[in-house]
Amino acid sequence: MKAMILAAGTGTRLKPLTDGMPKALVPIKGIPMLEHVITKIKAAGFTSIIINIHHFGEQIIDFLALKDNFGMDIKISDERNYLLDTGGGIKHANCYLDGEEPFLVHNVDIFTDVDLTTMYDSHINSKSLATLLVSRRQTSRQLLFNKEERLCGWRNRETGEVKSNTPQFDPSIHFEYAFGGIHVISPEIFRLMDAWTGNFSIINFYLSVCAKYPIGLYTENDMQLIDAGKPKGLELARRLLP
Repeated sequence: MKAMILAAGTGTRLKPLTDGMPKALVPIKGIPMLEHVITKIKAAGFTSIIINIHHFGEQIIDFLALKDNFGMDIKISDERNYLLDTGGGIKHANCYLDGEEPFLVHNVDIFTDVDLTTMYDSHINSKSLATLLVSRRQTSRQLLFNKEERLCGWRNRETGEVKSNTPQFDPSIHFEYAFGGIHVISPEIFRLMDAWTGNFSIINFYLSVCAKYPIGLYTENDMQLIDAGKPKGLELARRLLP
């Protein structure tokens, strides 16, 4: 099974920690974020990992070499010349990810006790184009799903902005969830990305196709989910992780 770790971000919210290192190597209890995520993905049965790099990307390459790739097949998707955002980064890595099986995508700064194997199996059973980890976490930006648990739109509660390609979309009758930075994607997605070039958000791509192609959700009761890409989340991770 294949997985991709999105590790190319500049880590602006964690400055000054990221003034001299990539966000992926910021330590939590003495262990870099990237190592925590690789360990979790490996334990879930994934055997091949693609990692995209940009900010201080050579440090990630050196770190993986020092760790002998954690005994896994790890490949680098190099974005050091041009940061491609989440959707562009996934498309850029299609030479590694395309094939017969769905693949996992995991943000490097997300820490959760969600069972990745169960989530992966749930995606296979759902026949969705993609399955997104979501929670009831309070945030200004919410994904909107219908009663069949299919993505239909997006809303920014602070600005009132709404995005949807669903005809006569009414956000008030949909269920709000916060995206958890982990998804399982079927490789058919690459055929739908032909017209998308350069840097683009994977969420904006999902919103553009969800009226025709099912984008589902996955969640677990009482799951722990921490976004360590911002100072409060990083401190929480440092207190709560074993």
